[in-house]
Amino acid sequence: MAIYARILRTPGVAPIVAATVIGRLPIGITSLAILLFVEETTGSFAPAGAAAGALALGSALGAPFQGRLVDRRGDGTLLPLAAIHAVGLLLVWMIGSAGAPMLPLVLVSLVTGAALPPLTSVLRSRWKLLLPPELVHGAYAFDSVLVEFIFITGPLLTTAIVATVGPEYALGVSATCVLSGTLLLLAGLRGRSAPVRVTEGTALGIGPLAAPGLRTLVVASLPVGFALGALEVTLPAFSDAEGSRALAGVLLAVWSAASGAAGLVYGARALELPLTDVHLRLACILPLGFAALLLAASPVTMALLVIVAGAPIAPLIASRNQLVERVAPSGTATEAFTWPLTALVTGVSIGAATAGPLVESRSWTAGVTAAVAVSAIGAAVLLARRETLTPALAPDPA
Repeated sequence: MAIYARILRTPGVAPIVAATVIGRLPIGITSLAILLFVEETTGSFAPAGAAAGALALGSALGAPFQGRLVDRRGDGTLLPLAAIHAVGLLLVWMIGSAGAPMLPLVLVSLVTGAALPPLTSVLRSRWKLLLPPELVHGAYAFDSVLVEFIFITGPLLTTAIVATVGPEYALGVSATCVLSGTLLLLAGLRGRSAPVRVTEGTALGIGPLAAPGLRTLVVASLPVGFALGALEVTLPAFSDAEGSRALAGVLLAVWSAASGAAGLVYGARALELPLTDVHLRLACILPLGFAALLLAASPVTMALLVIVAGAPIAPLIASRNQLVERVAPSGTATEAFTWPLTALVTGVSIGAATAGPLVESRSWTAGVTAAVAVSAIGAAVLLARRETLTPALAPDPA
């Protein structure tokens, strides 16, 4: 794991990484905080779910446009976006406390989500400028682990705040994080080389999606997101069937921890095969790992099998991000990184919405089966279009 120490010892990198962790904590805080706050103020999960869903939808739809804005106008656009997001969170607090009806809450949540600054994409577009080439591979893996950390830490922090002072204060903490993290990131990036600025002509139309390789990665990300969303519903359904709802939190935490640990191992090892081949193998392993869950016969066996199911996730995402950097047209790096992420988040929403009725009408195994089938489609897309990814590896030794 010495590679990660080298990454963080690189001058200026540790403060930048810390800033992005702080600035991205709202990803793990805000949705749950809005859900709990609106439910508390309205007494109903219907408007709460609508507001949380609008926040997620706004984030997914807004990310590519924010990325394009950063590519065209530079990092100076991040702070206004962060300010709009923070003000939106405080508006949700204010109008929710005032007893506003569902529509204003949903609209404000939608705009708030759309203004979340694309700090993840900014960091990913900078790795090759911040680090020597031999550390970039590990940096993408490290970033995928940081995302897992945020998704674990954010809800835990939200739960602690809700239990001590109330969900509205979690909204305030989230607003503080996005502003302070963005300010710290801008301070860390000051005076450093920036990605090539996009030209007006390049920014028009479909932008980086003009690259066939990026289109392949975006389309393949949707089934992966579907499978993740389906399993986020299926594991609680399994726990309920076993008579222990509390088991769901344990299984989801083990799943995420396994993904993060595998991501660290992936990043610490030098690639022995071309990146495209590594990515294709991980994509094919993913549905097999999910299929292993069908063998679960008890909480203990499921806890062991979620390790198998979680292990390919972070390495797959890390290798996909490396490919994005290589296939993206010059000057579109930030926007290019947002598209697979948007597809992934969209897939998570569809997968969760689909798995709910499946496990309700049949059993938890139906949710797993759907995750296996759809993630296999994602692997098939990559295999069928692998030639669109191979040009990205021309500089690499075979």
